[in-house]
Amino acid sequence: MGNDRSGTGAETVSGPGYALLLAAGPAGKQRLMDAAAALPQLAAVPPAALLGTPGGASVVQLVDPADPQTVLTHLRTAAAHPGPVLVHLAGQLTLDAKQRLPHLALARTTPRTARYTALPWHWLAAELGRRPPGSTVVVADLVADETAWPPLRAAGPSGLAAGLTLYGTVAPAPPKRGMATPDYSRAFAGLLRGAAERPPLALLHQRAALEAGLGSGPELLLDGAGPDEAYPAPDAAPGPEAAGWAGQTGPAGVAGPAGAVGPVAVTPPRMPPGPPESFLPADPRPAPPSLRPPQPTHAPLPPPPRRAPVADPLAATHAAIFEAANSGRHSEAASMAAAWEQEALRTAGPRSDEAIHWLEVRADLSRIAGDPARACELWLAVADARLGNGEPVGHPEVEGAVDRAHHQWQFVQDRARASALAPLLMELRSRVPGRRPGALEAVRRRAELLRAPARTR
Repeated sequence: MGNDRSGTGAETVSGPGYALLLAAGPAGKQRLMDAAAALPQLAAVPPAALLGTPGGASVVQLVDPADPQTVLTHLRTAAAHPGPVLVHLAGQLTLDAKQRLPHLALARTTPRTARYTALPWHWLAAELGRRPPGSTVVVADLVADETAWPPLRAAGPSGLAAGLTLYGTVAPAPPKRGMATPDYSRAFAGLLRGAAERPPLALLHQRAALEAGLGSGPELLLDGAGPDEAYPAPDAAPGPEAAGWAGQTGPAGVAGPAGAVGPVAVTPPRMPPGPPESFLPADPRPAPPSLRPPQPTHAPLPPPPRRAPVADPLAATHAAIFEAANSGRHSEAASMAAAWEQEALRTAGPRSDEAIHWLEVRADLSRIAGDPARACELWLAVADARLGNGEPVGHPEVEGAVDRAHHQWQFVQDRARASALAPLLMELRSRVPGRRPGALEAVRRRAELLRAPARTR
């Protein structure tokens, strides 16, 4: 499927890009979002920044199409493009009355005619899913009507992924006579216009959601990972970060998630041509960050008389997640962590300790799954969130996040993916140098090697 596990866009396909910007919705009172308002800001983004392609890109806008076949033709044109592709969708989702499948509503869509007048979501997934892995990203700013929201809410953020690299948000319909606005799209476009280079999409998504005020409401945040995400199977040799897992304990002697499932064995992929750089934090055997939920700010209530204390339910949750990951069920583990992250975003907000905690869990799950690019990107997002919360650059959790991003980045085999992550890593390294001298210079040297033409034998 067209899945970019690194989340940095279409790094595995070179050449000029192609962007399809689609804004759609029913006419009249059935319209739930002012979808067309998303396009002016997106159209103002330089095409090279929109796609992350120095060679430029073609940008096509499609506003309020009436015929699903017309949209399908545009999707097939995008799917046939040899370079990187971005599809941006703004509008509303509905279910058809017969099969109860999600559709993107178009200009002539009504509740009774959705099967014939709306775009089936599985058409989108099928057309883009034929493209090479890492070549395609879908960005969605959607509302779901009263037929579509309950099943989507139950399915969680992975319900629409279908193997796609899908970022964005899905919200329930606004109150009657209300009209939703594409705030996520505006924030996404604004960040791109102000960036010298396009940041990794996971970080761009996180910042756009924060600027749009999302995460504390009922909306779903789509973070780029889906239930059909195909991770490479981990090898059997231990990786250097596995050392600190066994025996880790949580508060009051409760075993943390890693201590419940033992160390993880992963062999990093080989490095790109050129002398390898080696970086680890100053500690000889760095322990991964605590994957325990943050401590409450108030003292817990004592248990009622004659009743035994109840074990922390999250300890069992973490154990189940990491047991699934260690057993090779990486999609299952990622889906569980994403569901808990959504709950943290909804109840505590995107900058909360709880949300950052689950971002750390997802980062380590990516490491376990043998996806160092995704792990690097998520650790960078952790560091960015902590710094955004005002944590000092010398705070152990900040240093640990940058150190782990740096460590995982060394194992990114794909030169283009590693190059795309390098600018943000260098920017964070300049602010968080860590305790080992020369870390920033090590990133710069490898980034230069990655930019050099690949050697041929």
